[in-house]
Amino acid sequence: MTVEIRVQSVKPLRHTFGHIARRFGDKPASRYQEGTYDLQSEVNHHYKPLWDPEREIYDTRRTAIVMRDWYALKDPRQHYYGSWTIARARQQESAERQIELVRERDWLRQLGDEARQGVILGLLPLRHVEWGANTSLGLVAAYGYGTALTQAAAMGMMDRLGLAQHLSRIGLLLDGQTGASLKAARTAWLEDAAWQDLRREIENLFVRRDPIEVLVAQSLVQDALVDALVLRRFEPAWSGAGGDAAVMAMLLDFPLRWHEESARWVDAIVKVMAAESESNRTLLRDWADAWRRAFTAALRPLARRVLGEAAGDAALRQAEDALQTRLARLGLTTDAR
Repeated sequence: MTVEIRVQSVKPLRHTFGHIARRFGDKPASRYQEGTYDLQSEVNHHYKPLWDPEREIYDTRRTAIVMRDWYALKDPRQHYYGSWTIARARQQESAERQIELVRERDWLRQLGDEARQGVILGLLPLRHVEWGANTSLGLVAAYGYGTALTQAAAMGMMDRLGLAQHLSRIGLLLDGQTGASLKAARTAWLEDAAWQDLRREIENLFVRRDPIEVLVAQSLVQDALVDALVLRRFEPAWSGAGGDAAVMAMLLDFPLRWHEESARWVDAIVKVMAAESESNRTLLRDWADAWRRAFTAALRPLARRVLGEAAGDAALRQAEDALQTRLARLGLTTDAR
């Protein structure tokens, strides 16, 4: 008796979901495409929001920006939930190794008093700034339109809580897990004059209702200035006061890398919105210019407090110049200062 095994191929009737095929054609789609495109609820809404009865619960009119296709705002990182969680898990493993090394060697507790106070005043209150960023991106995720935009904003919203926790852990390394440094940083955030202008502008952002304006103010302008000033310019001040520059560079590696990654996403979608129409470009330019002026002025007391008046003003000018160059690259040239 012989056994004959035949191989029979079965041709699939379709290669992807219908809504993806209608956009890209009937061909295998990436996980990002399947988890992003045309998932925004558009019809059969059960009710209009009681707090805003003139609009639908998901409504493109919540922003003054007009797009023919909101899914043009694709994420260059190709982050959907699966790829995002995998990427963050890898980054967390790296950050954990760095934190554990600093903890085992007890490096932060060996800082001099001046450097220790510099970190408490100049860095740790940023965890409250991150909470503000979480709140702002929450508005973008809730009231933005199109999954390409809102899912990226929601992931960024959760990332900001992770950054706040990272900064909190630096504080705990600094004080031997007592929490004293975090209490001092909270007092500085609420009471120290160096932080009050920035706190005011963050709270001003809370009452803005246009999700794209909030995105520009938070993820383009504020993040660029805070990243360039606090995370990059303040570190030498702590080192000069007796701190270990290598240790602080190690602990700040994750926030810096996150800001670089986020900037790729923000630049990509702002550039697409600006290219859509001249009215979009004008709106984005005006928002960026207004918030640049506001946050630059708000950061000046902090820069002067940490670096001294002359050095602080110089560092802030450098941060603002870098932002201006970035805005020009995006086609959002602003008025002269």
